[in-house]
Order: sequence, then structure tokens, then C-alpha cells
Amino acid sequence: MSRLPSDSLAYSLLQAAHVVAAVTAGQSLADGLLARVPAIARPAVQDFVYGSLRACGRGDFFLDRLLQKPLADADVHALLLVALHRLESRPETAHTVVDQAVAAAGELAGGRCRGLVNAVLRNFLRRQSELAAAAADAPAVAAQHPAWWLAELQAAWPDAWPAIVAAGNLPPPMALRVNRRRIGRDAYLQRLIEAGIAATPVGAAGLALERPLPVERLPGFADGLVSVQDPGAQRAAELLDPAPGSRVLDACAAPGGKTAHLLENADLDLLALDLKPARCRRVEENLARLGLSATVRAADCAKLASWWDGRPFDAVLADVPCTASGVVRRNPDAKWLRREADIESFALAQSRILDALWQVVRPGGQLLYATCSVFPRENAGQIARFLARREDARRCSEEQLLPTAEHDGFFYCLLEKRA
Repeated sequence: MSRLPSDSLAYSLLQAAHVVAAVTAGQSLADGLLARVPAIARPAVQDFVYGSLRACGRGDFFLDRLLQKPLADADVHALLLVALHRLESRPETAHTVVDQAVAAAGELAGGRCRGLVNAVLRNFLRRQSELAAAAADAPAVAAQHPAWWLAELQAAWPDAWPAIVAAGNLPPPMALRVNRRRIGRDAYLQRLIEAGIAATPVGAAGLALERPLPVERLPGFADGLVSVQDPGAQRAAELLDPAPGSRVLDACAAPGGKTAHLLENADLDLLALDLKPARCRRVEENLARLGLSATVRAADCAKLASWWDGRPFDAVLADVPCTASGVVRRNPDAKWLRREADIESFALAQSRILDALWQVVRPGGQLLYATCSVFPRENAGQIARFLARREDARRCSEEQLLPTAEHDGFFYCLLEKRA
């Protein structure tokens, strides 16, 4: 139990250090690491964690030059990463950050590292210009991406990679999808204006907010008028666009945003699958809030015998597991957890899913292959290999969205099964 006040900067730095240490040890933010933080401190802790993780490699670059030997205590190491990021992002608060980081260090390693944390941070402030210049000359450190990731982007996108990297290092935009079964987009935009929230239309049903805000502040969110969904993710339902009454499969459905969007657009006989029961419950909760219904089952979509009744589907959404390289600004732990070999591992899993799901598409039906990746081996390369082995498949459309200020990075390919 921490002795620090839960509303203090020291407490938030301490809690952020625990989360960052867990990520560097191999845990994912998706495992609910932030949910364990008391609600009063969670917004600040999330800001510290996400900022520190986005600055992948930068803090360690500084510590390599500020420490005589690596730190044995993972929490103290993580505390320094969080504090260094805070010093760079909020230089006007430097004195307070150092003081509060030392207080937080008093809760770690029996308090033995207070002096070390104080010395390292003060030394950083003295040498900040020199260290920042050195970091600018180290490509992977300057890009704040692992070296292998940077090389992959440079090879795939020789002209666009700097913009992709820059987008991946910024906080993400926030966009909404209006539930047009309950309210029109223009009518909901008016409700935002009345609430003092600035937004602009995007896509067929979306609204881009001028700045992010808690969902509790969104008019009618609890009543299912609106959902948070990136405009790039909204393209899935727009591209698949099944006709009313269609039998539809969302094969990797959690957390349910694309499932809900499909149902908001048309009355469908929809089956939503996901691997884990807990994730299926989240799909059900999202559908219930929006006043929508579907059959939701926990199953491995590639193991047809465990869930398929033999009746073919008119439309299938295959939003397959991937490296998440197109949404890394929303999932900055991916920079720490992914390895170069993961691209091939994901590609193999995607191929297995594609081959399995193709069997459940009726002749003349369609399958939308989707990833939130910008790596071609998971995207256009995957589709090229699939088409080479499937004579009954025809590519209807294909688009690669690279991350921008308006949307995240996604890949979509709409395939049709020849009748």
C-alpha cells in the first residue's frame, strides 16, 4: 500500500512506473493494466504511460548515458523512463517532476534509490541539450520505433515512412460513429454543438472531434446514440455493405465496433465470433448499449467444426489478428512487445483464417479481409498469395490507409467467390 496521496503527482508517477515495468516485462495494456489503477489517478497515469511508451527507445538511450550500469529494479528503471518523458514534454514543471519522482522512488526498492533517481534526473537536466542532440543523430531513437520496425517501414513506404512514424508518435485523434438507427448525424452534431463540443463530419456516419474527451461527456453515449470509432475502422462496414436480410459473419468481432456498425446500417442475421469468452461479453455489452442484437459465440473462427452449422454466409468480415502497426499510437505497447519475427507469425495465422473462412462464403458472396497494419506482408502480400492459390476468388477492391491526423492505418480487400 502506497503512503503517497492518491491525488499527488508522485502517486501517478509511481503507478505509471508499475504499468510501464509490466509492459517491458512482456504484458500488454490490453490485459487491463490501467484498470488496476485507482480511478482518481487513472487519467494522469494513462497519459504518463502512453507518452512514455510512445517514446520507445528514447528514455533508454538517455539512461545508457546517465547510468554507470543497468538498473536491476524494473520499477525504478520504469520510473526513470516516465520521469524523463515528463521532463521533456513538460519542461516548465522540471523542479516539481524531479521532486515528485524522488518521492515516488521512496516507495520502491525499500527507498534505497531516492538518491540515484534524484542524481539521474538532475544530471539529465544539466545535459539535456547534449543528450537530445545525440538522440537526433540515432535514427531509431529519433524515430521512437524499434530499428527493425523502422527498416520495415522504409522498405515498404520509401516516401511515406517519415509521415507514418510521425503519426505513430502522436496522441491519436478521437472520432465518433453516430447510431443512425436512433439519431441522424446532423441532429447529433447539433447536440454536440449545444454541449460546447466542436466536431466535423467524416465519412458516412462519423464525426471527428476537435479534441478528445471522456465518453461520459458525450451527449447520449450511455443511451446508445454514438460510439467511439476511428474513421478508418468505419470503412469496414461501408466496404462490405451487406444487403438487408443477409446472413453475415463477423469472424474476429471483439470489441464489437464493426459488428455494431454493420447492424446499424441494415437488419442482418449476424453471427459474431471471438476467441475469448471475456471478449465476447464485451461485444454483447456494446450491442446492448446500442440497442442491437446478434448471435455472439466464443470460438476459433478457423476451426469450422467447432461453430459452423454448414449454412453458407452472404458476407464475411475477417478482421484478422495482426501486428497493429497502423494503430500503434493507440497501442504504444506494441513498440515494446512486437518482434520482427511476429510479422511472419501473424501472416501464417492470417493465411489459416482466410483459407478456413473462404469455405463458409456462398458462391457469389463476399469476404472483406481487414487488418490494422501497414506492413505489406500482412496486407497486399497476403492477398496476392491467397489469390494465387484460389481460382474461385476475385478481388473487387483494395485499399491501404496510412495513419494521418484524421484516421489510423488500415488495410481492406474485398473478395468475391465466383459462382
